[in-house]
Amino acid sequence: MGDALSRVVATDAACAMIDELRARHGPVMFFQSGGCCDGSAPMCYPDGEFNISDSDVYVGEIHGAAFYMGREQFAYWEHTQLIIDVVAGNGGMFSLDNGTGRRFLTRSRLFSDDEFGALAPVREGPRDT
Repeated sequence: MGDALSRVVATDAACAMIDELRARHGPVMFFQSGGCCDGSAPMCYPDGEFNISDSDVYVGEIHGAAFYMGREQFAYWEHTQLIIDVVAGNGGMFSLDNGTGRRFLTRSRLFSDDEFGALAPVREGPRDT
């Protein structure tokens, strides 16, 4: 599932779904939605088709896919490891998992004080800057 000190990790089911989506759409990326139409869900997009701004945070990678969220939302979740999983249901309206009968889901756990102290700082903005 990934390194215990990674800010975001993926279950085996999520990795398998990412592989399926890559086979259909090419490279993918994620953005943790913070509400609005699709609630708080990890949204999967073709890599580069979601505009990452300077107010977004690069949280890490899951199964080779970049994972971002907004800076304000990250401020609430920074002490938490995000665990991306897959469950039955409908994906977000604009997410690549929509129509598959499955959707990505964010689970979480709090980092221990020692783990949190050992985390590398996050970067803001697109990962290639």
